[in-house]
Amino acid sequence: MAKREDNRREQQAPEFAKKLVAVNRVTKVVKGGRTMRFSALIVLGDEKGRVGAGMGKAAEIPEAIEKATQAAKRNMITVPFVGTTIPHETTGNFGRGSVLLMPAVEGTGVIAGGPVRAVLEVAGIKDIRTKSLGSSNPVNCVRATIEGLKQLRTIETVAASRGKTVEEING
Repeated sequence: MAKREDNRREQQAPEFAKKLVAVNRVTKVVKGGRTMRFSALIVLGDEKGRVGAGMGKAAEIPEAIEKATQAAKRNMITVPFVGTTIPHETTGNFGRGSVLLMPAVEGTGVIAGGPVRAVLEVAGIKDIRTKSLGSSNPVNCVRATIEGLKQLRTIETVAASRGKTVEEING
């Protein structure tokens, strides 16, 4: 019966795009020797504006990836778009990592390094320029990118929060 459930799970179309950003081997020294474990960093998104990142640790890599995927599903955020890019420039910070996110004209593509690129691609952003400042640690880069995306606001949401119209804000 368990086999039938596994087959059904495999046949379903994946609702999220998943990217494995980093796998790390972690060693714990105990009385009997060293115990090896693996930590995995996953970014998950629907390519329509929802994105999340998660870390998982387990004795085997597939188990760590599964735990990270579950964590990413719990930590999903929604990213606002203006066409194929972001509404405005922003900087995301996490730890010593900092990522500068800048809107780009259509046709530019995703100009970003490894971990930052993974987050932006699964979020569905097609045109953006980025610069990673500070730490190049994949965990810090991914979390800083997500922090930057959390700060984004469209002009409509700003106008609504201030109780004004879009024309009044544009001037």
